[in-house]
Amino acid sequence: MTLERAKRVLRIEAEAILALAERIGPEFLRAVDLLFECPGKVAVTGMGKSGLIAHKIASTFASTGTPAFFLHPAEGVHGDIGMLAKSDLILAVSHSGETEELLRLIPLVKRLGVKMIALTGRLNSTLAKAAAVALDAGVKEEACPLNLAPTASSTAALALGDALALTLLERRGFNADDFARLHPSGALGRRLLLRVSDLMRSGEEMPTVPPEATVRQVLLEMSRKMLGHTAVVENGRLLGVISDGDLRRAMERDHDFFNRTAREIMTARAKFTAPDVLAASALETMEKHAITGLLVCDDPAGEHLIGFLHLHDLLRAGVG
Repeated sequence: MTLERAKRVLRIEAEAILALAERIGPEFLRAVDLLFECPGKVAVTGMGKSGLIAHKIASTFASTGTPAFFLHPAEGVHGDIGMLAKSDLILAVSHSGETEELLRLIPLVKRLGVKMIALTGRLNSTLAKAAAVALDAGVKEEACPLNLAPTASSTAALALGDALALTLLERRGFNADDFARLHPSGALGRRLLLRVSDLMRSGEEMPTVPPEATVRQVLLEMSRKMLGHTAVVENGRLLGVISDGDLRRAMERDHDFFNRTAREIMTARAKFTAPDVLAASALETMEKHAITGLLVCDDPAGEHLIGFLHLHDLLRAGVG
């Protein structure tokens, strides 16, 4: 019985969202136009459960390129209406469209000349009639067995808010770099912001040997830099790379191993990346080729070495 109730809740909420997809049309496009053309900020407001949904919609707007903030309707009539400017826009969320605190805001908003979009379950409500555009977020039934607690209706309102925000994102040409600038902290920020140049080893930290270096010199350089690799460079030009694996394979097949030179045991066509590539993309390259390091070159041919990026550098930075 418990599982059946849970499944029914999920079905009702899913059906509420699917029904929205069938209903949105010209009014939704008008709302998007108003939001896109708004020269100021979007104040998203709602009371109770709708207020929680409004908080989330405002946050999603703000993080996807539409400046927005949450305006508490009860606080609004006690001074917070001063947050609004004529250039702003209000998105009011109320399933009934008759929420007392929101209705008190209407004359104040009109006096300021601020346009309003209503997101409501009742298009014949006072709120819907006062709005420049009213979006239908109505649902057939709540998932609550008493048909009382806001469940399907709040899910529908949240989904419609997401649809507005992400339609605006696309219309504004908001891209991953824009998103990264607004999300500098945490794992997401690290994946979107960090470039190879931020993490690579360069200068004296970068392991390099000349092509005529002996195996002993190669081992010493790799031991000093502790990266399990060394680049082979001649007159500033990258010739190849030697990894721990290259050394082991050369030792197994060549009895004269210690008399060989770096040129003889190196891998000539080394994998490399550019300094402006996302660190997350460099990690994907390492995983794809089952390697633990990448040379960093600032030319398309991969001949001018400027750095070395190791898997450990990426993991320490929290990329991955």
